[in-house]
Amino acid sequence: MEMHSDDMERYILDHIDVEPDVLKKLVRKTNLYTLKPRMMSGHLQGRMLKMFASMMNAKKVVEIGTFTGYSALCLAEGVGEGGVVHTIDINDELEEFVDNVMQSAGEIGERVTTHIGDAVEVIPTLGEEFDLCFLDGNKRHYTQYLEAVYPVMRIGGVIIADNTLWDGHVLEENSKDAQTLGIIAFNDLVAKDDRFEKVIVPVRDGMTLIRKIK
Repeated sequence: MEMHSDDMERYILDHIDVEPDVLKKLVRKTNLYTLKPRMMSGHLQGRMLKMFASMMNAKKVVEIGTFTGYSALCLAEGVGEGGVVHTIDINDELEEFVDNVMQSAGEIGERVTTHIGDAVEVIPTLGEEFDLCFLDGNKRHYTQYLEAVYPVMRIGGVIIADNTLWDGHVLEENSKDAQTLGIIAFNDLVAKDDRFEKVIVPVRDGMTLIRKIK
């Protein structure tokens, strides 16, 4: 019997770790107060990000693309006590919203440091070497973000790039869409770059795991 995708998603969510209450509340607020709530990571991806950070024993994480702070909080769960997540977003319209989210999240939120600005310019000023990067910013600039974050990743560090299947638009030939072209250029670059091990995981809109090896 074929399962509808909604049924399968419900089954998956019913059989993984529950979504913490602070994140459930954030989902409701994001749907109420933002125009594109789909940009939020959500339950499945959020639990994956938390687990990736935990499995790597990551203590220093950088995120490119904050939106309303859902993924930053998941990463902050994973780094544990003493860990830090630097999250960067160029859009200052949600700055107050995100600040309130972090305050309401208590100890977990205290592990998150927010930055407003162009990630390419902000990253070199952080003065940190990172274990993990979550890349979820402007798709047009993914290749620039990769080059900006590469020097500050430790050997063995992992970059998780989101939306790398882009609703299947990566298969389109002669696309004129700038975001699609940005993702295609990024995927092509990563595929042949011997500085990294890489694998695309077809979760949600595609996540590429990129491990720095040189």
